[in-house]
Amino acid sequence: MSRALSRATEQLGQNSDTPRLDAELLMAAALGIGRDRLILDPQPGAVPPVFANYVDRRRQGEPVAYITGQRAFWTIDLVVGPGALIPRPDSETLIASAVEHFAGGPGPRRILDLGTGPGTLLLAALDEWPNATGLGIDASPIALSYAQQNAERLGLSGRAALQLGDWARGIHQRFDLVLCNPPYVATDAETGPGVAEYEPAEALFAGAQGLDDYRKLAPQVGKLIALGGLAAIEIGADQADSAAALFRAEGLKPSIAYDLGGRSRALLIKA
Repeated sequence: MSRALSRATEQLGQNSDTPRLDAELLMAAALGIGRDRLILDPQPGAVPPVFANYVDRRRQGEPVAYITGQRAFWTIDLVVGPGALIPRPDSETLIASAVEHFAGGPGPRRILDLGTGPGTLLLAALDEWPNATGLGIDASPIALSYAQQNAERLGLSGRAALQLGDWARGIHQRFDLVLCNPPYVATDAETGPGVAEYEPAEALFAGAQGLDDYRKLAPQVGKLIALGGLAAIEIGADQADSAAALFRAEGLKPSIAYDLGGRSRALLIKA
């Protein structure tokens, strides 16, 4: 098995920045175990035939998460697939910022996730705060189907409502925590191998400057945050000034949260 992993790592070296990690995740999926177990307690025996197929798909550029059908995020594992944006570790900055904001208190009771995708931010937040309930909105029926599946798998369907919609249009209540990871990639920007080819364009691209959806969100956000609450809105690493200006024009006062790489990653707006 170690030989198969080494060979796969070599094969993936031209298509991935993390070839060893990819090979391990694909092998674990082929064996039906977690990566931790693969590393800490490797099992003797034949390599499952499906592993070669997984490696070939990855060599063609297909994201690992689509091949394995799942992705870890914060404290939860999510089912993902074509038609749903793959959760990124950088988006955990929004949850970490909310944890800091509500530290020492009871936490948010009502949570809104605009553009929930497969339920990424909403379900991570509900798992973090067991007394909270939440609403996830997305314009994609496919993405919402993954979100519903994830809510049920995680035992959160009783606390998570999911709704087809256009950002916050028609939402008139206020929430303690508003989360949003909108499309923010400029139309002609480089996305890296396999991203634009496989992930849904409507969840990635937002016009020539990547700001189109912030222009829609900026007039809505201030009306959604309850007193003492927080809105955390993801941004691209080069959009701290341009995106924040749109929200300042609406009378809001966003601050910037940074990801673990020190890059601008979220606008934080308090009420």
